[in-house]
Amino acid sequence: MKQSEVEKLSVAELQEELANASKSLTDLRMAHVITPLDNPAQLRTVRRTIARLATESRKRELHNNSAE
Repeated sequence: MKQSEVEKLSVAELQEELANASKSLTDLRMAHVITPLDNPAQLRTVRRTIARLATESRKRELHNNSAE
């Protein structure tokens, strides 16, 4: 997921995507332990997506708190 896509999400969608990405990362890690993944770069991609989503969530949280 690109940063431009992340910025367009609402707060609820952002939290939902973050939960889905976290679950996906857990599932990929479990699968990788059992048998090596065909494309282990998937782990990096999902990890970076989680970071983008968490960063945007935190940015919005700080922006809302400073506006009050």
